[in-house]
Amino acid sequence: MKSKRIAFAASAAALSLVLVGCGAGSGGSAASDGDLVTVNAGEPQNPLLPGVTNETGGGRILNVINARLVYYTADGKPKNDLAESIKQNSNSTEFTIKVKKGMKFSDGSDLNAHSFVDAWNYMANPKNAQAQGFFLEDVKGYEPGPEKGKEGEAKDILALEGLKILDDHTFKVELNQPASDFALRLGYSAFAPLPKKAFEDMKAYGEKPLSSGPYKLADDGWRHNEYIKVVANDKYNGPQKAKNKGINFKIYTKQDAAYQDLLGGQLDAVDNIPDSAFGSYKKDLGDRAVNQPAAIFQSFTIPVSTPHFGVDDEGRLRRQALSMSIDRKQITDKVFQGTRTPAKDFTSPAIDGWSDKIPGSEVTNFDAAKAKDLWAKANAIKPWDGKFQIAYNADGGHQAWVDAVCNQIKNTLGIDAEGKPYPDFKSFRDDITNQKLKAGFRTGWQADYPGMYNFLGPTYATGGPSNDGQYTNPTFDKLLREGNAAPDVKTANAKYIEAQQILLKDLPAIPLWYSNVNGGSAESVSGVKFGWDGQPLYHEIEKK
Repeated sequence: MKSKRIAFAASAAALSLVLVGCGAGSGGSAASDGDLVTVNAGEPQNPLLPGVTNETGGGRILNVINARLVYYTADGKPKNDLAESIKQNSNSTEFTIKVKKGMKFSDGSDLNAHSFVDAWNYMANPKNAQAQGFFLEDVKGYEPGPEKGKEGEAKDILALEGLKILDDHTFKVELNQPASDFALRLGYSAFAPLPKKAFEDMKAYGEKPLSSGPYKLADDGWRHNEYIKVVANDKYNGPQKAKNKGINFKIYTKQDAAYQDLLGGQLDAVDNIPDSAFGSYKKDLGDRAVNQPAAIFQSFTIPVSTPHFGVDDEGRLRRQALSMSIDRKQITDKVFQGTRTPAKDFTSPAIDGWSDKIPGSEVTNFDAAKAKDLWAKANAIKPWDGKFQIAYNADGGHQAWVDAVCNQIKNTLGIDAEGKPYPDFKSFRDDITNQKLKAGFRTGWQADYPGMYNFLGPTYATGGPSNDGQYTNPTFDKLLREGNAAPDVKTANAKYIEAQQILLKDLPAIPLWYSNVNGGSAESVSGVKFGWDGQPLYHEIEKK
């Protein structure tokens, strides 16, 4: 909803920074607020930097201000954007990329091969506290490391052996091993280019970045916890040209407030319907209501360091017992009123290769007797004590389902179980990032690019940037590597299915359901469409 963690709503402490020239030329707008398409958004957790952002609060902004080598169509097909061509060798270990000539950043500076290589080398340095360096692990010379700097602080730009400039508009990427979906990944925001200006003061740049995409930040672009405004970027000459003058991303801490603003004419479109309106929004909005599949997976995660829930016999038994205590169909029918589908794996039906018949997936079936038996076996190893909790951000509309899941666990297993609310997404994510949560907590994944590996690698591979549960399993990691090295996507997906069999045994996260995108628009706009990832195609929206 990062790699993107889903932030269906978000808020952060107020922040005001004095910028020192880095954003000069990024803004500028003749459009008034009334000319902008107004949509719901959440406060980004981090500065607006491709190598740092791994949640949807900032991700949706990066997606509209940063063009990449490729973009994804509404159905998830990759098409060239800034790339003139991407050619790979026969075993997918070398990629020669030509950047279109004449491309510019929003301040008029050149956008070329150096813009990508410099950005990726910056992202690859662990000193930069990046969230996304994981995506470069296949590039020759990449070495993950534990050393971290302050968030957004520009440290040394590396010179990865596998990134080679051939001329101003051509560069080559050499990989350590074949990566069957590397070209597909290049539409993700982590692979966006950066201008030279960014490296003068990366933290300041992250507050007011330049643009390479269809929109650029307005002069009054980011007012923390209130809005982020972008306007059409006249320097962008790609296939996603804006059909409107700009977007006002209005930041909400409550989904209900955003929906009421939509009904009241204060908002043009929303991409989340609050659960309080599931029974009425189709009637309220008529043919302007949206309910369609999206590449979104929902779960709750229990860190392996949590007492009783390690990756050992006791921990596996307890995790399996919790999973089989949950009647997913009842919750998706009653709480979500058919806008979710019970999960049978860790990916999404919207992704090529998905299957609901993976061996071991019966652990996602509701079976009260089996759940009690598994819990009793865990108690025989070590008696249970304490309270089971699922933490969540209260500004995201999660209380109803968390309460329902906890009640089912309580009723099935006879233990004390309850939700643990945080006031906003940022404080919730900060405790997760800093590994302060020793309880279950809500997790979700909205795909960065339309491939199975994207659901599995960042979230469950050892050292993955969004591996919030600190899970590690060498066999699982090996299967992911074998999938990446496969000669084609079909063979790769077979390996990813095999890897999921391990996840269904260890359950680093408890699969819950796949989300549809539930949204809608006001009569003030037309052309509102949602893509494969559940995000609106903002550049297609037109003001009437």
